[in-house]
Amino acid sequence: MAAGPAAPRVLNVNVGVLGHIDSGKTALARALSTTGSTAAFDRAPQSRARGITLDLGFSCLRTALPPQLGPGPGELQFTLVDCPGHASLIRTIIGGAQIIDLMMLVIDVTKGMQTQSAECLVIGQIACQKMVVVLNKIDLLPEGKRQSAIEKMTKKMQKTLENTKFCGCPVVAVAAKPGGPEAPESENPLGVSELIEVLKSQAYLPSRDPSGNFLMAVDHCFSIKGQGTVMTGTVLSGSVSLGDNVEIPALKVTKKVKSMQMFHTPVTYAMQGDRVGICVTQFDPKLLERGLICTPESLHTIHAAIISLKKIQYFRGALQTKAKFHITVGHETVMGRVMFFSPAPADFNKEIQEKVFDFEKDYLYQEEYLSKDSNSSEENKENDQSEVQLPRQQWALLEFEKPVTCPKLCLVIGSKLDTDIHANTCRLAFHGVLLQGMEDKNYMETFLPKLKVYKLKHKEGQVERVMDDYSVIGRSLFKKETNIQIFVGLKVKLSTGEDGIIDGGFGQSGKFKIRIPGLLYKGSPGEDEYRQT
Repeated sequence: MAAGPAAPRVLNVNVGVLGHIDSGKTALARALSTTGSTAAFDRAPQSRARGITLDLGFSCLRTALPPQLGPGPGELQFTLVDCPGHASLIRTIIGGAQIIDLMMLVIDVTKGMQTQSAECLVIGQIACQKMVVVLNKIDLLPEGKRQSAIEKMTKKMQKTLENTKFCGCPVVAVAAKPGGPEAPESENPLGVSELIEVLKSQAYLPSRDPSGNFLMAVDHCFSIKGQGTVMTGTVLSGSVSLGDNVEIPALKVTKKVKSMQMFHTPVTYAMQGDRVGICVTQFDPKLLERGLICTPESLHTIHAAIISLKKIQYFRGALQTKAKFHITVGHETVMGRVMFFSPAPADFNKEIQEKVFDFEKDYLYQEEYLSKDSNSSEENKENDQSEVQLPRQQWALLEFEKPVTCPKLCLVIGSKLDTDIHANTCRLAFHGVLLQGMEDKNYMETFLPKLKVYKLKHKEGQVERVMDDYSVIGRSLFKKETNIQIFVGLKVKLSTGEDGIIDGGFGQSGKFKIRIPGLLYKGSPGEDEYRQT
């Protein structure tokens, strides 16, 4: 039997539309889109009533495959993820940013960079590889001065991006909805066809892997009469086919895939990077507004986690141990308490271990994340240690106020979302990778003892007298009631340079014996000092 012609391949690239509130993101997504999904263009009644985007909206733009993406017929599909710009909805933006390949930062040309545009830029730097800046609302500029105003803002944006990974990215000027939201639909957008060409030039083959466990970030869930319940979202890893069983881990429910669609087109298969609607039966959509679905038993719910992390440079102030942050993992944001720790000082320059955490090593407890502007660095400067040594890698123990469901090695963002939304300050504090989750509710007893984090203590005492070439008697380090046996084996350093080891108590008054494995320097013993570490 002769085979029919192969269906033209469709390459999907997820494009995030991010920016400050009222910069015209939704109007831009509408102007670009050829197909709106069930979640597109502020369809939610509360979005329409308030006139702002409250949730992630999705729509798509299909165009011919550009030459840089390979020969042969095919289509390039841009899935446009319209993220809300309202400051209180930043957790939704963070959830959206984790599923995008290319970002459009939408700037109101009459206002330039604003607080949330800056936060969106930070999220883009963490979660995204490429960016296009869109200067919107150029119709509001007087026609005679329009070109010079656009050039001035373009230069300003290029200067802003100079020290970011997006340095030199394209800047495109448009008017997505000339005349504003109330203008008649007959008004044609300006600059949108040029923007589509720029998007095509920036499109790349994202790394897609259909193997491994299926995992999908669900952002909308609704029922269709006579069909069942549809969960729409983006496949984060693996693949899914008709008839597969999928688990909703937060509810411990497993369902069979009855049918699937991509932007109103029925499909039988979807893989990493695809935007898809999955239909299941006998499931109440109210139980899952957003969350994760996956291969049964492949995800775990955790109460605490160890992450490798970096401070976000625009966050003002120190990151303190025991402080609480809003922790965003996937589409979930929960409160969590942090404890920072670093390698032992001797290992500060050791190679970074990106995807594993070594429980065999000793780690050093830190009162705060170590950075150039942290308090401990300031103290070192005051003590004339001009060159502050910082570790190449730092970690944190996160303890969640309520459990979260997430995959290993997922992106984690810590923020202070309770900061005044009108304050001109970055609320995003750190980002990192989840290396180890703790599923046991009693992790403090069962898991934490494996984590070898110690505190450096510094005590000084005196050498009372020399016993022989290999031992001295020390005093003024312990009270007489102290059980010195606990400290046997700990190292001390004499002020004359020798290393010693506490060997045991001497008499009843808190004195003790120090063994010097190397030969003792013959100094004046009565005034000699040592330090215990």
